[in-house]
Amino acid sequence: MTGEERDAFLRDQPVCRVATVGPDGRPHTSALWFVWDGTALWLNSLVRSRRWTDLTRDPRLSVIVDDGGADFMRLRGVELLGDVQIVGEVPRKGEPAEELGAPERLFADKYAGGRDFAYDGRHAWLRLAPEKIVSWDFGKLRR
Repeated sequence: MTGEERDAFLRDQPVCRVATVGPDGRPHTSALWFVWDGTALWLNSLVRSRRWTDLTRDPRLSVIVDDGGADFMRLRGVELLGDVQIVGEVPRKGEPAEELGAPERLFADKYAGGRDFAYDGRHAWLRLAPEKIVSWDFGKLRR
C-alpha cells in the first residue's frame, strides 16, 4: 500500500489484533478497537486485562489490522511493531490531558458517532508509535 492508502485503511478499519509477550515468553493475542492519528496507533485498553499486565512488564507490541479473507485476492492489511507508551492517568477518569484530546476525539467519532468520549474508570490509553510498518494488498497482484 502507499502511505496514503495505508493511512486511509487504518482510519477506516474497526478492529485490530494485538499480540503481547506473556511472562513465560509466549504470545497473547486479543482484539481491540483503535484509532490511527497518522503517526501513532492509540489503544484504549482495560487496565485489568492480561494485555495491560503484559505491556506494563514488556512494552513490545505487534498489531495486525486486516480485512478480506473470503477471496485471496482481496487480502489487505497492515502490521505495526514497536514499544507502547502509557499516556495519561491509569485508569482514565477524565483528568485534563492535552495529549489525549486528539485520540479521544478520533475514538468518539469512530465508535460513538461523535458523542463525547466516555470515561469509565476501567480503561487507559496506550500509544504505539511504530518502529516498523509493513502493509500488503493482494488485489494489486492482479495488475
